Amino acid sequence: MQKITILLLALACAMTSAFAQYEFKTTINLEQTPVKSQDRTGTCWSYSTASYMESEALRKHESPVDLAEMFIVRYIYLDKARNYILRQGKAQFSQGGLAHDFMREMGRNGVVPQSVYEARPKGEKIYDHDELAAVLKGYLDGVLKAKHPSPYWQDGFEAILDVYLGKAPKTFKVNGQEYTPESYAKSLGFNAKDYIELTSFTHHPFHHYFVLEIPDNYSNGLYYNIPLADLKAQTDYALAHGYTVSWDGDVSEKGFGRSKGVIVLPENNKDLDSKGIVKEVKPTQDLRQKSFENWTTTDDHLMHIVGKAKDQKGNNYYIIKNSWGNKNGYDGLYYMSEAFFLMKTVAIMLPKEALMKSVQPKVFIPVSLD
Repeated sequence: MQKITILLLALACAMTSAFAQYEFKTTINLEQTPVKSQDRTGTCWSYSTASYMESEALRKHESPVDLAEMFIVRYIYLDKARNYILRQGKAQFSQGGLAHDFMREMGRNGVVPQSVYEARPKGEKIYDHDELAAVLKGYLDGVLKAKHPSPYWQDGFEAILDVYLGKAPKTFKVNGQEYTPESYAKSLGFNAKDYIELTSFTHHPFHHYFVLEIPDNYSNGLYYNIPLADLKAQTDYALAHGYTVSWDGDVSEKGFGRSKGVIVLPENNKDLDSKGIVKEVKPTQDLRQKSFENWTTTDDHLMHIVGKAKDQKGNNYYIIKNSWGNKNGYDGLYYMSEAFFLMKTVAIMLPKEALMKSVQPKVFIPVSLD
């Protein structure tokens, strides 16, 4: 634990000089596990949520864990396949997903360490699901063409997963103790029913739940709707009280500095090449709503908020952990401005114990109902 803390402090100091245009000073730095890479897969949702739950394990037990993202991915492929067939092909089937998908499958099937499920049975050095996703989709479309699915189609689908990912472990040992995926999740104190997703849009009433209309929400996950100011205040409150935050949003903007590690919302479509700190758009609830409805704000990436920082002018930023390896940004971490957060956040997830009293719903509906 002490080694992890020293490493994070050293990284925080290094961040002040990595991009000369901005100088950052860390104000909140919560415990986190090392940055990973999702490689050539559309599984940011699993990587970001696994990272989030790894920080939860650090918060709860002060013991680092390395969760196998592809264990959950495998179950979501199967869940999406059932949904796709039952809806006769009129549903989303892709590599994408959301935080509540990870949590739901964790609640159903548990989690396992990365060491017992690499999901690279042929020894490949990186993950690449382009062919896998195409094969799975082609198989399902073939089932649909048969008009009346046989009782065996799911066995065939799982056989494809076995070839590309390997069979999911039923039991395994950690430090000499035998676990099932379910008992391992329980040993870490993970309970999917403890978490809630929050969002902020005006096409549904505030302080109510609704099914967020984004393509990857194939499972019809419920989000609790609150005003934009409360969404930011809640995020700040959680971070100040030691809770990291799962983040879902839009990273397709010019202000998303993939290599530079700075995420801002510049005025007049300026990019990060200008000198000095970029002047940003001032988001409002109405502007945010219009951006969502005209598709200039889209749900395309999930990351993990692990702290806060200030630039040399005193502006606040969220420190956000990505899943593109440590060669981008500040060793895989990014600084997201408050303006970008307010405009481009689609949703956040956090535990109910981290909710402010003013945000707590009258009826708590967790991200996992199973």
